[in-house]
Amino acid sequence: MQPKSAKETTEPVKETPKSVKETPKSVKETPKSVKETTEPEKKMTDYYKHLSLFWTDIMHLMSSKPQALTSVGPMRAFATNSKKIAVELIEINESLLGFNQYMTEYYKQLSDTWGVAQNKVNQKSPEIPQDVEQIEAIKRVWIDIFDNDFTELFDSKKFGSNYGKLVSKELELTKHWNNISNVILQSVNLPSKEEIDEVYKEIHSLKKRVSKLELELKKEKRKNAQ
Repeated sequence: MQPKSAKETTEPVKETPKSVKETPKSVKETPKSVKETTEPEKKMTDYYKHLSLFWTDIMHLMSSKPQALTSVGPMRAFATNSKKIAVELIEINESLLGFNQYMTEYYKQLSDTWGVAQNKVNQKSPEIPQDVEQIEAIKRVWIDIFDNDFTELFDSKKFGSNYGKLVSKELELTKHWNNISNVILQSVNLPSKEEIDEVYKEIHSLKKRVSKLELELKKEKRKNAQ
């Protein structure tokens, strides 16, 4: 009876190699998942590699051959109009110097007039007002003196000539900036400011005509309803 039990104990020992044999299957299956994960990563790295090479080539072209860029696309038109922009910038600098000169003189005249008027007010008013009536009197004196002094300043020829030159220089600056913007817009085949203003005018006139026609149509409907 004892040998039978010995044989029974040896039988489950034979089953263990089956589990040992099954383990390599799972080991063999892992490379498939590794390949599936590495392939998209490889594609992404290749994509960014080609993209970086493309931009490095572009930067090399821009640094080594800048004259080649001026013969392609909008840069060609911009290169042909660069002389106009340079002339406008030179004239802007001249106009800007004159504008700053007349602006300084403008504020100098205002500050001088203010100082003279304030001294007149200080001479005619007490240092410490005693009651409400004195405060109101100081206000009236302040208004009268400042009104008279600044009216004399604005009526003077010196102020008028300086202010006229200041406004003319400001208009020259706006004209030069508009010319530069028009050159840049034409280089990239975009409408200029004047053309856009014309379109806005046409849209405004069309809106007025449509609103007028709508009113006439409403009037006719009311007449037909009666």
